[in-house]
Order: sequence, then structure tokens, then C-alpha cells
Amino acid sequence: MNDILGTQPAPDEWIVWATAGCALVLVVVRGLWLPARNAITIAHEGGHGIVALAAGRRLEGIRLHSDTSGLTVSRGRPTGLGIILTLAAGYPAAPLLGLGGAALIGTHRTTLLLWAATALLLALLVMVRNAYGILTVLLTGAAFLLVSLFTGPDVQGAFACAAVWFLLLGGVRPAFELQAKRRRGGTPDSDADQLARLTHVPAGVWLVFFHTVSICCLIGGGRWLLRL
Repeated sequence: MNDILGTQPAPDEWIVWATAGCALVLVVVRGLWLPARNAITIAHEGGHGIVALAAGRRLEGIRLHSDTSGLTVSRGRPTGLGIILTLAAGYPAAPLLGLGGAALIGTHRTTLLLWAATALLLALLVMVRNAYGILTVLLTGAAFLLVSLFTGPDVQGAFACAAVWFLLLGGVRPAFELQAKRRRGGTPDSDADQLARLTHVPAGVWLVFFHTVSICCLIGGGRWLLRL
């Protein structure tokens, strides 16, 4: 317990920059982004699920698909603050997790970050309802668990930096992808469109909200990491 709650040496500056570069490549190169995007989908659907529970809704289950789409089903009032918060939580989830992770790394609590991520993935696993989703979450959780148990501070620091940079950078792209799909008329049931119908606030305003959160998290998280 002392190891988890204690502090660890900060990653070397070159590791912070190298992992940022690797994460950027994963986000920018389409052939790499498509499989890597599964991690963002896990965070996205996990955000829906956590907020649904916090809002008093009954979480029926989460599904993760091989095309990197996902679905979170909750039961409760079809209108009102609870469903609005649930729908609004998906796109900000990955960048906010990245910001929290950057704060933990910035305060030299890398081990706590790794174990917290493992715990969140385990909690998510209980609610996943399809084989591909179970496999994806298991593999992701296993990676965090193995690094936590069997590697030293240097490897843990590099792994944590890579994961956090990917959440921060990868959390920016989905809102732009949604914006492009909406221009082609292909997402009538997207989070932004559902929120527009519920709140009578245009979907474009919700897209601005998603962009604002992700970019602010990237700036804030980047500052945490780059000043180590």
C-alpha cells in the first residue's frame, strides 16, 4: 500500500517527449489510429457508464465493437438532467482521464495511476456484454497490471506517460471525426444530436463543448507532463 500511495521518480525529459511523439503518431496515422482508437472507445463508453450510475440511472450494459464504435445502455427517465449528463460524458471522458493521469504523473504518483487505471478497467469489465468488448478490456487491463507488478519505476513511468499522452491527444480526434460525419449526414443518433433533441441546444454547440474540453485538457495535461 505504501508503494501505491507513495511517490516515484519523475520520468526523464526525453521519455516524456518520446512518448508524446509516439502517441501523436498513433493518433495521426490512420492505419495505426484505427486499432488504437479502441482505448478511446473504452474511455468514452466508461464515461457514459460512470455518469449514468452517478445520476441514478440503471446501467444495463456496455458493448464495444471491432469497428471502434460502442454502446452504453442505461434505464431511467428518457428526459431530464440524468440522461443529459450521461450523453454529455462520453467525448470528454478520455481527455479528462488523461488530465487526471497527467496530474498524478506530475505529482510523482505513477504507481497510483497504474493501479487506479487497472481498477477502473476491472469495474468496466463487469458491465461489458459482448465478447469483443470483454477481450479488449481484459487485454488493456492486463497490460496495466503486468506493468504495475513486474516492471521498475523507469518502465512504469514510460508506460504511464505513453498512456496519458494517448488519452490527451487521442481524446481530441473523435470530436473532429464526429463533426466530419455530421457534415455528411451520417450520424443522426450521435451524442451531439441526441443532446440537441433533449436540450434544444444545437448539436454544433455540443460539438464546441466537446472540442473545448478536449483541447483544454490537452493543454493542461501537456503542461503537467512537460514541466516534470
